[in-house]
Amino acid sequence: MAINLEQVFNASQFDEQLAQSNSPLALFRSALQHGRQQLKQYHLEHVAAQHIVTTQAWLIDQLLVRAWQRHLPLLPPEQNVALIAVGGYGRGELQPASDIDLLLLLERDRHSENNHFAEAFVRFLWDMGLEVGHSVRSLKDCQRLAKRDITVATNLMEARLLSGDAKLFERLHSLTAPPKVWPSRDFFAAKWQEQIERHQRYDDTAYNLEPNIKEGPGGLRDIQMIAWVTQRHFETSSLHDLVERGFLREEEYGDLIRGRNFLWQLRNGLHYLAGRREDRLLFDHQRVLAKELGFSDRRGSLAVEQFMKRYYRTVKELSLLNEILLQHFQEALLASGRPRTKEINRRFCARNDFVEVTNDRVFQRAPYALLEIFLLLQQHPHIKGVRAHTIRLVRANLHRIDRAFRRDLGCRSLFMEIMRQPQGITHALRRMNAYGVLGAYIPAFGRIVGQMQHDLFHVYTVDEHLLFVVRNLRRMAIPEHHHEFPLASSILQHLVKPERLYLAALFHDVGKGRGGDHSVLGEKVVLAFCKLHGMSEYDTHFVAWLVRHHLLMSLTAQRRDIHDPDVVLEFARHVGNQERLDNLYLLTVADIRGTSPKVWNAWKGRLLSELYAAATRAFRRGLATPPDVAAQVSELRTAALAILKPKGLSPALVENYWQQLDNDYFLPYDAESLAWHTETIVKASAAEFPIVATRFNPEVGGSEFLIYTPDREYLFAIQTGGFDRMNLSIMDARIHTTRNGFALNTFVVLDHTGEPVRDRKTLAELQQTMRQQFLNPRPGRDSRTAHVPRQLRHFPIETRVSFASSLGGLQTIMEVVAQDRPGLLYQVALALQQCKVNLVTAKISTYGERAEDVFFITDLERRPITDKEKLAALEREICQRLQPREASASKVLAQSSA
Repeated sequence: MAINLEQVFNASQFDEQLAQSNSPLALFRSALQHGRQQLKQYHLEHVAAQHIVTTQAWLIDQLLVRAWQRHLPLLPPEQNVALIAVGGYGRGELQPASDIDLLLLLERDRHSENNHFAEAFVRFLWDMGLEVGHSVRSLKDCQRLAKRDITVATNLMEARLLSGDAKLFERLHSLTAPPKVWPSRDFFAAKWQEQIERHQRYDDTAYNLEPNIKEGPGGLRDIQMIAWVTQRHFETSSLHDLVERGFLREEEYGDLIRGRNFLWQLRNGLHYLAGRREDRLLFDHQRVLAKELGFSDRRGSLAVEQFMKRYYRTVKELSLLNEILLQHFQEALLASGRPRTKEINRRFCARNDFVEVTNDRVFQRAPYALLEIFLLLQQHPHIKGVRAHTIRLVRANLHRIDRAFRRDLGCRSLFMEIMRQPQGITHALRRMNAYGVLGAYIPAFGRIVGQMQHDLFHVYTVDEHLLFVVRNLRRMAIPEHHHEFPLASSILQHLVKPERLYLAALFHDVGKGRGGDHSVLGEKVVLAFCKLHGMSEYDTHFVAWLVRHHLLMSLTAQRRDIHDPDVVLEFARHVGNQERLDNLYLLTVADIRGTSPKVWNAWKGRLLSELYAAATRAFRRGLATPPDVAAQVSELRTAALAILKPKGLSPALVENYWQQLDNDYFLPYDAESLAWHTETIVKASAAEFPIVATRFNPEVGGSEFLIYTPDREYLFAIQTGGFDRMNLSIMDARIHTTRNGFALNTFVVLDHTGEPVRDRKTLAELQQTMRQQFLNPRPGRDSRTAHVPRQLRHFPIETRVSFASSLGGLQTIMEVVAQDRPGLLYQVALALQQCKVNLVTAKISTYGERAEDVFFITDLERRPITDKEKLAALEREICQRLQPREASASKVLAQSSA
């Protein structure tokens, strides 16, 4: 569908009306609004984005030139001036809300004489409704600033004369062109560094949840970078000229233009939706754009996930084309002297430290070389990468990776050799993915390339996540990184056949996006892969088990009471042996860390290491031998006494205090924590009640609160209200009641950034604030009225409450799944007190926008809750309190403080 320019701007009609109008500003404003509205309608009717972009620039041209001509009488006599479009507008490409960059060019430095004219003209443009970025400069100004600032030079390079002195414009081009300003060699080097720094601001990945389609890797700025270098070096603004000069192939040029047009279409849509300039593909707009582009939900895949998959695959392709072209430019502009060439084997050589085929028919004659090239990169670490021409040949021969290729013994051996190399595995897999080889060799992997998960927990696409997990495992094997995860690094060093672990990491999520349990689907895929690649039956089933159960340790650590001996025994029996446990622990740590930079914290690390240690002890003891709880408690008490002895506390006094506590109190803590509790409480006087103590414990991975006070109604609500008011997140809560009627509660908390509070002064202030909360209780935030962050609003989650019996049958387990929000735990506490339910332990887990909290509860008589009506009432109360409606929970708390 073509654009009817007269519908956008009828020039003859406008000129006729302008000649008769006493209010030209209103006429200009009306014409601009009409033209923009027509272009928006064309966009909604799916007119090609490139037509919208160029017509938008044409519309502005028509209005600017006419406005300029109306203001020329204000120009002082004998002044040579020119109105010039620069930047993106200079290219004749203008998106709906993009800035309109103008240069008012003067022949000489006579700014003061032209100020009145320039100010009146620019003010008219703003009053018309145009957002203008302008500068008034002389020829000397332009040359001086361009020499100093490459951004100015780049803007002037794209200059386009709109009206005025054409010879003046030609002189500008001559004065700011190479070699006078930024020779092409220097220009390329500076722009290349600029791109590197820009990519680093976006974590060197295009696969962010809310990507910037202009500035991010693979975005429009990368395409402009190519165009700028092309124009500077070859003095042409046509990207197609790169085909004639051998820098691009015709099909690559087509891919580049299609990718650019797709990004233009998205950016047009973003500007129209936001009503302003917006380059971030925010959650606010993703669903709407997906619908505009014709995507719809289907089994196992949301419309927005399909849309984002297309986006990620597009920018992946554009990133690769950017890499190919920049390497060509590097050789053409920066290389000096004769190329250094060294033969590697009959198929490959190293040219200037980049691997290259010895002839263009290598992959045709020896298809297995499509894998061999990546093995060579691992075996020759001095090689920097693959030459652009060879990358093209790899991509052109991807069709050779077919069923016969995958079943070929040589190809299978090469792939396994890549996975067994002592170095370079991550880089090899990343390159294989970038060039399309990995997805072609492992079709299940190919299906998840660019596959996003529409939530806040998984911030990378599935393929990027899998490669991050492999990278995390490999990092544990590097000696200089051992300090990051000492336990994991120590385990990895002693692994037999670590390639099994790397394969499990590569396959553990390949079943996503297909509907059903991705762990089960992934298990089937990896079973077939391992059998095909000649792995033993034991190793095959070992890898498959890891894929099938890769979530087991994470779920157990974060949602079960890992200090319950029955829970540990059940977990150990499920795992089966120490070898599986070692590999599962490593995979779990790497998996959580590869999900999002914000997901991992020291608290989760502590949970996993404690579960690993407990399961290891179970294996050493023998799974048929139940743990001796009494002996374990006795050991803890003995060790704690040894710590307390130098502090001058009487053993008899300590033992007398411990007589008030059940064995269940001792099991969750180590001897040092027990000693801290005991010293704090035993040394305190009655006047110090309620006792509140705080500390930062790096071993625990959070800031600890110890609370000792006479037990009372609504106590848990008072405590959670206090933490909520201090903006602290509770990660773990343990509620104990002594035989003499005191509450001994411990909490592990993190601040609003997910980090422990380490500063002693801050901890002392928090300690005093919490003590005041007991003396004068104040309500926490009501989650129904609290402000919900923008991103969370786009992921509404229905509140669900479920109940189960604990392994020993002594408690009821309540799981609450809800949208994460401020004050959530406080509202649950209010519901518990309203229904007269006692909390024993709480385990808090947040997965992006989703809170999955587990509470171990009893009735007020410390018995499990079996009454279905009571459980149903508790469920209703929680769901009601977590509904986003206007209400206040202060009434109930007010009763507690009365």
